[in-house]
Amino acid sequence: MEIREISRAEFDTFSQKFMLSSMYQSIEYGNTMVNQKYQVLFVGMINDTEDVVAASLILIEKLGQFKYAYAPRGFLIDYTNFALLEEFTNLIKRFLKKRSVMAVKICPLIAKTKYIPKTKTSLANPSYDKIFDNLKKLKYYHLGYNNFFEALKPRFVAFTTLNNNTQQMFAELDDNIKSRIKSCDVAGIRIYKGNETNLKFLIDQMREKNDTGEAYATDLYHNFKIKNNADIYFAELETKTFLVNTQIEYQKQISICNSFTDQVFQNQGNASSDLIRRKIMEDNKLAAIKNQLVYATNLLRDHPNGIIIASAMIIKHLGQVYLTLDGFDPAYQHLCGRYLLIWKIMESLALEGFRELNLGGITNPTYDGENKFKPVNDFKLSFNSHAIEYAGDFELVTSYPLYTLYRNSSPLRHNKK
Repeated sequence: MEIREISRAEFDTFSQKFMLSSMYQSIEYGNTMVNQKYQVLFVGMINDTEDVVAASLILIEKLGQFKYAYAPRGFLIDYTNFALLEEFTNLIKRFLKKRSVMAVKICPLIAKTKYIPKTKTSLANPSYDKIFDNLKKLKYYHLGYNNFFEALKPRFVAFTTLNNNTQQMFAELDDNIKSRIKSCDVAGIRIYKGNETNLKFLIDQMREKNDTGEAYATDLYHNFKIKNNADIYFAELETKTFLVNTQIEYQKQISICNSFTDQVFQNQGNASSDLIRRKIMEDNKLAAIKNQLVYATNLLRDHPNGIIIASAMIIKHLGQVYLTLDGFDPAYQHLCGRYLLIWKIMESLALEGFRELNLGGITNPTYDGENKFKPVNDFKLSFNSHAIEYAGDFELVTSYPLYTLYRNSSPLRHNKK
């Protein structure tokens, strides 16, 4: 067998048949990473009958005078087949060494454990130990079981199951999520499918921009849109509707408060403590709605055409759907438009026939220490989701002389101004 560069068509044909393929091992993703300053290679292991039996997208980064490679979401190979993995490993080392690459990092789709927060249960992958041992025998160095986002790709990923009975899907959501989604109707929030012009809002609203900047988001959309596999959705606050609905709520609450005032007056001196407490509670609601009325009035004045308050990009790849990028305007976070946005995406995908949505990375759901990313977990796991824990990153040295030189030069590189 041999490893060689293969055409995009050959890679596409093989990846479409591979059960654990990923959008990060695709032609579209490779084309996206070209503008992220990577050299992009599509490689395949070819047998004696010229069939591709394993493949990978390889990204090569220049680190000064050195080269380092990445295989996002790992090689497209059967990791349980030790003989095949051993052959591929030896050949990829030789292939990359000839190109002066010192090492390759992989973050394979090797599931370790499935966590189901709703029932507080977990399921271990019975094949995990065998796969892990196979990699260790072949001198893949495991970079550890990180709890947060230190890996090349998230080690923990949230997924939500979809079905075409969307009423049942909604009923299975957490009660607080259902309440937030319903509140969006009163707020006049509507969900729309956008286009390239809405990319600007998504880019502006993304919280983390270091690795997902404007060029990345734009190229990702354009490359996957070629085959109509990228969509933009956004949540718009219709300020006129918000004001009208708030006015209606205000008038309803005035009637409720007047009713309780009459009851207290009729029972003057004998009003029960429960009646008084209820009156105070309803008066407080009225005060809150009055404040919202002022807020809604000002919003309509300042934004008569509405406001985009949350955005998201989804990618479809080989029957899988990824919530790839999303963001929101923190000024309107309290209106919960992001919850409605994700729910409507779930609803739309379910009716299209998709059965799962990858909600993206989270942190370790069992970690009980200080976690600044806890709101990310709470949000993504609230959609009746489960979490998959993957193995994490492995590093395979392909040229020990270059790798040693690189490691020994680290202090010099860090001190260079």
